[in-house]
Amino acid sequence: MQTAPKKVINAWAMYDWANSVYNLVITTTFFPIYFAAVTKQAYGEETVPFLGRTFKNSSLYDYALATAYAIIVLLLPILSSIADSRGNKKRFMQFFCYLGGLACCAMFFFKGDQPSVGWGIGCLMLASIGFVGSLVFYNSYLPEIAAPEDRDRVSAKGFSMGYIGSVLLQLVGFGLVLYFSGKGDNSSGPLYTFLLVGLWWMGFAQIPFKHLPKGQAAVENHTKNFLTEGFIELGKVWRQVKSMPVLKQFLMSFFFYSMGVQTVMLAATLFGSTVLKLPDTNLIVTVVLIQLVAIAGAVGMARLSTRFGNIQVLIGAVIFWIVVCVSAYFIANLAEQGINTEYYFYGLAVAVGLVMGGIQAISRSTYSKLMPVTKDTASFFSFYDVTEKVAIVIGMLSFGVIDEFLGMKNSVLSLVLFFCIGLYGLVITLYKQKRSLFFKS
Repeated sequence: MQTAPKKVINAWAMYDWANSVYNLVITTTFFPIYFAAVTKQAYGEETVPFLGRTFKNSSLYDYALATAYAIIVLLLPILSSIADSRGNKKRFMQFFCYLGGLACCAMFFFKGDQPSVGWGIGCLMLASIGFVGSLVFYNSYLPEIAAPEDRDRVSAKGFSMGYIGSVLLQLVGFGLVLYFSGKGDNSSGPLYTFLLVGLWWMGFAQIPFKHLPKGQAAVENHTKNFLTEGFIELGKVWRQVKSMPVLKQFLMSFFFYSMGVQTVMLAATLFGSTVLKLPDTNLIVTVVLIQLVAIAGAVGMARLSTRFGNIQVLIGAVIFWIVVCVSAYFIANLAEQGINTEYYFYGLAVAVGLVMGGIQAISRSTYSKLMPVTKDTASFFSFYDVTEKVAIVIGMLSFGVIDEFLGMKNSVLSLVLFFCIGLYGLVITLYKQKRSLFFKS
């Protein structure tokens, strides 16, 4: 196949520009900081009453995200199979985009008092479902618009565009926070930022919606209802995955190292605010720094994969992540001893940025290379995305539980186990890949 025209590639990458503001501004920076601050202010402590029991506010945040991802895990395989059988993946992508964007706008009304906690949690969950749901269909376009030799580059371009766009809105949000804080108002800055995230997401998404193809139907003549056809497509894809040992092994290893990667990305800001006690302004600046470094990291890892191979580069990245988690644990110990860890945290942030975007971009392009040539791209990518989202559910739940009972520094250290299992799986994947190529030759 040939790579699509530049206009289509740029339009595809623009969806990363559009929706990455949610991942950075909502889940990584402003919302967790705002949620922790307003709930503590409303109740006078870090415990929050919700659904008949009390939770540590940071753990409640973790549980809410885990629940949202669990819901989407149940929905996506069916929805993506229906999208493949009917050829309407763009319509599903639009639905989840608008669901997420409107939920972000609705966060404007989250004030943090007791009746409003449910509203804030509900908006967070709906926005997460919209973000994850739209990404499955967005990712599934990659093997349709890019030839195998171009997928690392195109995938990295999407992540780079996402980082650039999200940093721009992050800076706008930072300006709003400083402006309103100067007037003694600590709430309006984040609330207006939440509103802008939803408008930005839905507004810039119109570019990919205009230029991306509708998608090809895997079933030409529909003799069954859409739900039945969806399950038939899902079963067909599952049988193909089971018969491809390299692809199956890669998914298993991806499952484990994604537990670590995604949990670190979602919980990094809470770690800085609750464990290291860094000011909110410093945390926002740090997140911007991470995104800027991540742009170079995504492009750099794409070039390394061209030279050394995708699996080899992923193995190196996972080892680097293990070093990051162990370092974070020791930095937390220093903070407990009263030592100033601010600059250690900045160094750790740069390290995370170097591998954060790259490992996601290379993982996505590696999967697109390992999967067969097929019309069932949404269904195949639903396996990829469901694998990642189940990993997030387990990662966030375990992180929240350990945080609640043993403290967050031990939650961070526990992630090393997930990375080690993922590393072992990647080594096995590399062995199976080379063995497969040997027998083909």
